[in-house]
Amino acid sequence: MVINTNKLNLEEQEKIAAVGHFWKAWGSKLIGLVIVAALTVGAVFGYHWYRGQQSIKAMNLYNQVLADARAADTDKLTASLKALQDGYPHTLPAQQAQLLAARVFYEKGQVDNSRAALLTASQGQDKGLQSTAKLQLAAILIEQQQYDEAIKQLSGPLDPNYTALAADRMGDAYALQNKHEDAIKAYTQAFNGIEATQPYRQMVAAKLSGLGVDVTSLAAAAATTTANASNTADAAKA
Repeated sequence: MVINTNKLNLEEQEKIAAVGHFWKAWGSKLIGLVIVAALTVGAVFGYHWYRGQQSIKAMNLYNQVLADARAADTDKLTASLKALQDGYPHTLPAQQAQLLAARVFYEKGQVDNSRAALLTASQGQDKGLQSTAKLQLAAILIEQQQYDEAIKQLSGPLDPNYTALAADRMGDAYALQNKHEDAIKAYTQAFNGIEATQPYRQMVAAKLSGLGVDVTSLAAAAATTTANASNTADAAKA
């Protein structure tokens, strides 16, 4: 790996602005999947989650959260979210509701409320939603220059499908502290963990290039590693 030290002094404000795009680009794609599922999940809760009178109460609360989120009425959303969380904590509907609310709060400039919702979601039962919440929470912490706390969020257990994204966020936290070697290590992990056909990988490649890394050589090494692993797996099956 070739490092050009002349490229290491990136402008702080530019990097912070780039990190801020996480919600508008990749964050919205991740949460968008949750929203699509959430908007339709009401139709199946009666079959898979709740029974009897408790089911009706939970459904009413969840539907109210969805309505308040759609309307972007943060006062009502705060109240309906609290009612659902207080009545049905540690459930998948409550966890999904926290993620929905976090995005609305963030877009309305209520960052503290967004952080609180994401922290609660990060402690929910579904591992995938936990990881999504931790990624979003880390992005906010990075924007607020709370880098060590962001790294802490990303260093805990994560769903394997999210480890590359977490490494990318961790690289941002290190880069903004001018910890370039740590940033390169984290970005490299992210780069190697994302399929070559994914556009997100190009974003990580740009960050590595900005830190002086020869991305072409890195990509070639990653391709060789992947090919060797595939050959080993094929041999084991033979």
